[in-house]
Amino acid sequence: MNYLNWPISKIATEIPGATALFFAHRINFCCQGHLVLSDVIEKRNIDREEIISDIEVLLSRQTAIDYHNLSNKELVEHILTRYHRVHRVQLEELIRLSERVEEVHFDKPNCPNGLANHLKNMYVELEDHMQKEELFLFPMLQADTIPDMVSGPISVMMADHEAHIAEIEKIYQLTNDVTLHAGACNTWTALYLGLQAFISDLNMHIHIENAILFARVEGR
Repeated sequence: MNYLNWPISKIATEIPGATALFFAHRINFCCQGHLVLSDVIEKRNIDREEIISDIEVLLSRQTAIDYHNLSNKELVEHILTRYHRVHRVQLEELIRLSERVEEVHFDKPNCPNGLANHLKNMYVELEDHMQKEELFLFPMLQADTIPDMVSGPISVMMADHEAHIAEIEKIYQLTNDVTLHAGACNTWTALYLGLQAFISDLNMHIHIENAILFARVEGR
């Protein structure tokens, strides 16, 4: 698909993760959202092929995969690349966007005040969870012989997952179920699009670990 003729506001509000890409290139999609990508690329002397490639990478996250056909090692590598790495980028950008929305629209009754702080706390907790998996649990699951004591760390990770689901519920409470109001600006729209993508990704991440990887290891 040719995104060069899309207004940058359309890209920012329809492709999750695009706002972080624009931020990295100092593209102002909020106030200059009517400009088409090709014009912005030319004006800012941005590498055309690079930015289109980056957009395609964002879209590739939606590709369906048969997780049951992946080995433990392949599944772990997929989780690390598709979810751990992506969550870190997602939360950094969502925190930035939510801070901006709260700063500008704090006096509106439907402003998600408190969302930025909640996402910051969520980032700390999720980062701690992912590091425990990366440093301790995942190496055990990728070993030729999985130790019997692995059930202990798995139960801890599953308990963490329950806490993450509760944190998602808090996001829903702060954002009226991630529902935009009429006339929301591009930044607010991009924030809620990003929240929807993050929530979907985190749910799938937890499902893959609980129902496929951990279940396989424990023989359930």
